[in-house]
Amino acid sequence: MSRVSTSKTNPPDEAGRIERWRVTISGRVQGVGFRPFVHRLATELKLAGTVCNSSEGVYVEVQGAPAQLEQFRSRLETDVPPLAEIDSLAVASLDPDASRVFRIKPSRHSDRATVIVPPDAAICDDCKREVLDASDRRYRYPFTNCTNCGPRYSIIEGLPYDRHRTSMRHFTMCDRCREEHDDPSSRRFHAQPNACPDCGPQLTLLDAKNMKLAEGNSALGLTNQAITAGFIVALKGLGGYQLIVDARNDSAVRRLRSLKRRPHKPLAVMYPSTELVKQHCSMSPLEQKWLQSAVAPIILLQRLQKTEQQHLPCESVSPGQKTLGAMLPYTPLHLLILGDLGFPVVATSGNLNGEPICIDDNDAMGKLCGIADLFLVHDRAIVRQVDDSVIRLVHDRPVVLRLGRGLAPAVIALDDEATPALATGGHEKSAFAITVGSNIILSQHIGDLDSPVSRDALAKNIDSLISIYDIKPAVIVCDGHPDYASSRVAESRDEHPVRVQHHLAHILSCVAEQRIECPVLGVAWDGTGLGDDATIWGGEFIEVTPSGYRRVAHLRPFRLPGGEKAVREPRRASIGVLYEMFGQSFALRLQPEVKNQFSSQKIRVLTQMLTRHVNCPVTTSAGRLFDALASLMGICHIASYDGQAATALENTCASLKNVLPYEFSLTADQPSAIDWQPMVESILAGMSERIDVATAAERVHVTLAEMIAAVVVQSGLRTVVLSGGCFQNALLLSICAKRLEREGIAVHWPHRIPINDGGLAVGQMAESIRRLGKGC
Repeated sequence: MSRVSTSKTNPPDEAGRIERWRVTISGRVQGVGFRPFVHRLATELKLAGTVCNSSEGVYVEVQGAPAQLEQFRSRLETDVPPLAEIDSLAVASLDPDASRVFRIKPSRHSDRATVIVPPDAAICDDCKREVLDASDRRYRYPFTNCTNCGPRYSIIEGLPYDRHRTSMRHFTMCDRCREEHDDPSSRRFHAQPNACPDCGPQLTLLDAKNMKLAEGNSALGLTNQAITAGFIVALKGLGGYQLIVDARNDSAVRRLRSLKRRPHKPLAVMYPSTELVKQHCSMSPLEQKWLQSAVAPIILLQRLQKTEQQHLPCESVSPGQKTLGAMLPYTPLHLLILGDLGFPVVATSGNLNGEPICIDDNDAMGKLCGIADLFLVHDRAIVRQVDDSVIRLVHDRPVVLRLGRGLAPAVIALDDEATPALATGGHEKSAFAITVGSNIILSQHIGDLDSPVSRDALAKNIDSLISIYDIKPAVIVCDGHPDYASSRVAESRDEHPVRVQHHLAHILSCVAEQRIECPVLGVAWDGTGLGDDATIWGGEFIEVTPSGYRRVAHLRPFRLPGGEKAVREPRRASIGVLYEMFGQSFALRLQPEVKNQFSSQKIRVLTQMLTRHVNCPVTTSAGRLFDALASLMGICHIASYDGQAATALENTCASLKNVLPYEFSLTADQPSAIDWQPMVESILAGMSERIDVATAAERVHVTLAEMIAAVVVQSGLRTVVLSGGCFQNALLLSICAKRLEREGIAVHWPHRIPINDGGLAVGQMAESIRRLGKGC
């Protein structure tokens, strides 16, 4: 609970006295079984009154003996349903009336919606038992849910949260489901998506030409036969379509990669059980808790090195990786499929390369028919795309890599009510944020904005969330880069939006999430972000105070020949680094690992570009430095996905026992520059001597952590924030955290919002609030 305030007049002091209270509760209290919980609690304590949903939260009017009322208030805070989160709870006294029973009233609508839309939740244990119980009326029903689980955010069309404001409004509950919905003793009491085989959504299996093959349980049986035979199935899931294939079948996985044009990026794997995950991956108790939670994210786990294992995913699932993205079935549909199969499947986003996940049936059929052999669909509409969340744990603290199902929308509490505002986020890993009352609400992952479809999805999702909360943003905030598609979206809504520097937003996203007091030193390391000097920043140390910020230090700059091309070609970054070190004679220092990547003519062209400063932007990017080092060490020269070179460098490392850092230096300038040249020279010398690349990779990570520690110690600040895409690298983040903690430094990174560009909108919003005089 982030904020709980109580105010009550005339405290009871007479034995036998009856009092009546109005209790106003805000937070994640709709769609999570909160009203049934209040009803059961009040009935147990023999209290009278009413509870109802509103656009602002939950209102309770409750009457009874003072001791029972005090117990009621206490248990509201301690016994909340598993999916609920209370942000504020206020109590005021009313005059008693003639009420003798407690009942749930119909929802009421107000002009000001501030209630928190709940995320979708993984199937609970009770629903699992019913789905697998041959004597239960919901046996093998793929859309079973209750107040403790099931669809929420992906089906909500408006607030307050009632069935007629969801995509379940098209399904009329049968008499038995209606009885459950109206029965206070049922865990489906006021469960809005409640349904059964007689009245709810149904499955249909289609071929790639949209011809019906089977329905219901028969559709499930044919689907599993197809998966076992190596076919690709497009499955309409909770928040969008997924592409499913047998994870053990190398040819099937390679075919999926080829058709989806995803040659190297790791694919997520859904397992039928925790026990099988443990056979393939090492897993801490906390990682297991996350895996089995209502969030049920994809969690990056360390793969075990055994080679003889049953149902082991093939190498092409995550080529060259030491980690595996694993998840468990989180809907009854997935539970039934995986339970019947008994082996893991690839479950990756159902989209075309560079586009958001498909949610519309016709759109999916049109776009995925060239990839999927079969389509397992249902007739419940998905209101908004919600991809699977992705996390990894570092020092038992979560690092969110993608905010999606189970975590979205994320809510960041503010100290005061904020002006209604919209922050449009970044260009990659797009997500936006709005302010509602005293909360920042961060959207789900939308995707990169390179395609018109993605840009359209961003605009539609913004309009949808604004409509749900019925707000009119008075402030529009965006990144400082004018060419980001998200910036253009902001400009379409306000000719002069508030612009926030990219790396400042990275730092403030964590400051806002964790309510850290300034001043802090923020370390923002990523691939690309427009700096205040119009160069490309990305290896930044920024001091943030209540009144503003200043750049304290940065990595030594170098040029990127080809600009955007260098993002996908680490070999170009390596050329830029060598040119910075040796000028036009850099070609004489090329190692075979890099030299063989270019023709002699191409080397001449690149030399001319660098000499004349033609399409060779200056950067301080840590992400591009990672790229350059990976290429110089012969690890990765061409990248097919963002961060591939840095990931390959991380995966090259073996162990970190007794590894010494390379040399580096800090300039005396303001801001100071970290000179990485001594490190690169040592690497070049080592490559000439055929040193062990794994050891060199380990030394690189230790050196980068030492660079960060050196600047932090020099700054004198005792609180540090680590944010930006480079800290998705668990090895780098772990070494940095340990190193700084040895210096007595308090180290923070975001835990509930993405550490990459997916969290930018929160930082943008925090800075806009600061500029309006609310502090940092």
